[in-house]
Amino acid sequence: MPGGAERILKRRIGSVKNTKKITRAMELIAATRVARAQTRARAARPYSEQLTGVIESLAAGGADVNHPLLRQVEKVENVAFVVCAGDRGLAGAYNSSVIRAAEREIQALRAEGGDYKIISVGKKVREYFEFRGFALHATFEGFTDNPTYENAREIARAVRELFDSGEVDQVELIYTEFISMGTQRPVVRRFLPLEDTKTMAEAGGGDAEALAGFSFEPSPEGVLEDLLPRYVEARLFAALLDAAASEHANRQRAMKAATDNAEELIIKLSRIMNRARQESITTEIMEIVGGAESLAAGKGDDTKPTPYDFDLADAI
Repeated sequence: MPGGAERILKRRIGSVKNTKKITRAMELIAATRVARAQTRARAARPYSEQLTGVIESLAAGGADVNHPLLRQVEKVENVAFVVCAGDRGLAGAYNSSVIRAAEREIQALRAEGGDYKIISVGKKVREYFEFRGFALHATFEGFTDNPTYENAREIARAVRELFDSGEVDQVELIYTEFISMGTQRPVVRRFLPLEDTKTMAEAGGGDAEALAGFSFEPSPEGVLEDLLPRYVEARLFAALLDAAASEHANRQRAMKAATDNAEELIIKLSRIMNRARQESITTEIMEIVGGAESLAAGKGDDTKPTPYDFDLADAI
């Protein structure tokens, strides 16, 4: 085997080994972060559940509010899409699955003659839609792997301005729902308008009716009107936490697959190099044997030793 080819294989093996170290480190980091994201999601759930329970209780108590967030239209023509993905890649199909789901919804709306506005959450969403010429109403990025409630509040403010002003009739939230470590799925859910108070009262069931007898100050309507914007923020924050956990889970799986593939490639390249080295050694031995036989044939019957006589076994 030529020395140059052997050096090339050695460099390739070394490069793959370095890549394997990086992917393994990223896998471990993602595993740590997904556990932290799950903890944050669980910690935020009681607040969201309690807020939902209070709103259902108010609705069951007969509170009726004519709030902009409850505005319903007969025909939906303008829709805002809040698309939540990641700021970074190397997460398998996490970003592409959410973006494809959003693009399908937008194309379906345009086919029906409707108009759209995109609110992108994450660098990958912005880059994708900008590259393809889609108009972006607002962009938010830099926090997708570790969102805070303040991030959710900023996005909710932009969404409410669109909806309250009547620029859009409906808001769709598109993100990846975290079900388990092995299962995450992109979902498209209506974000605004919220369900009316009658529907909330029915959804509350017995618990809401039991709490409906409490007295609320200044009034049930006043409390409900103040809570609805916070309800929107809590829903959005829960979606961001789900998306963050899903991103880390997808990145962990992708980096594990990359590490396994690197290990297989190292084994394959090592076998190729060892096989080529064995072929090179065999070729050298055959050349030595051929040379010895040529020398022996050249001597003929003359058994007098020459300076070139040597032991073949020692040479091998």
